[in-house]
Amino acid sequence: MRDKRKKFIDLAEARVNRAIKDIRLIGNLANKNSYDYSDEDARKITRALQKELDSAKSRFFGDGRGKDSEFRLDD
Repeated sequence: MRDKRKKFIDLAEARVNRAIKDIRLIGNLANKNSYDYSDEDARKITRALQKELDSAKSRFFGDGRGKDSEFRLDD
């Protein structure tokens, strides 16, 4: 049982830290001096991130599984 806990801790720390780093990199895209984007692009990005976070939360707290989907700006 202890091995499963250790594995969870190791994977959780690595994955959450990687996700935090990637979210910060996405935040860097908000620099209007370097990038051109619309308010709608920003809404799509934040909506997609929130949807995935909500899906992960529901998986932890027993509300079911979210659907896997790929993010695209141009739908």
